Amino acid sequence: MIFSDRKDAAHRLVKELEQYRGQNPLVLAIPRGAVPMAKIIADELGGDVDVVLVRKLRAPGNPEFAIGSVDESGWTYLGDYAGRVGGSSEYIESEKMAQLKVMRERRASYTPIRPPHEPASRIVIVVDDGLATGSTMIAALHALRAKSPKKLICAVPVAPPDTLIKVRPYADEVVCLSAPEMFYAVGQFYASFPQVSDEEVIELLKTTP
Repeated sequence: MIFSDRKDAAHRLVKELEQYRGQNPLVLAIPRGAVPMAKIIADELGGDVDVVLVRKLRAPGNPEFAIGSVDESGWTYLGDYAGRVGGSSEYIESEKMAQLKVMRERRASYTPIRPPHEPASRIVIVVDDGLATGSTMIAALHALRAKSPKKLICAVPVAPPDTLIKVRPYADEVVCLSAPEMFYAVGQFYASFPQVSDEEVIELLKTTP
């Protein structure tokens, strides 16, 4: 399955999430790519949109490869392979501190005039534009579970089957439109997959009450 762009993927996800229309779901995006998607989904379903801030922990010497992730509270998820690719405890602690700093800065710029939406007792849909290792999604779901949502849903256009197996225990429901065996990178499943800037994220969230 190939998506034209993130907008196309979001509209296809809406069709799979129709049962939540009119139930005031809280649609949370993992920045930055998923923010435009979450905005579309929230508008279509009649809910609120916000961001859930998690960051991948980058492998030593390979910043595109995640060895784990961290959420705003500092909770850390590590892949079982982290040590094999050079993720010593000292390196992980340093990387964790660096990513916590990024999250503090992003929270201050993304939602400067309002606090984050409260997930407690709400249907919460966590959106990303695709999963590779699933590390950031796991951190996001873990962070949100602690805030007692009514139902916690992971919604993504594409992810490899083994990643979906890792993610499922952290969500009440997983919605994934395509789970190809041959998976190299999320971008391979989009005809157009440009970077989403911080400025775009800020502008989208600015229009949200």
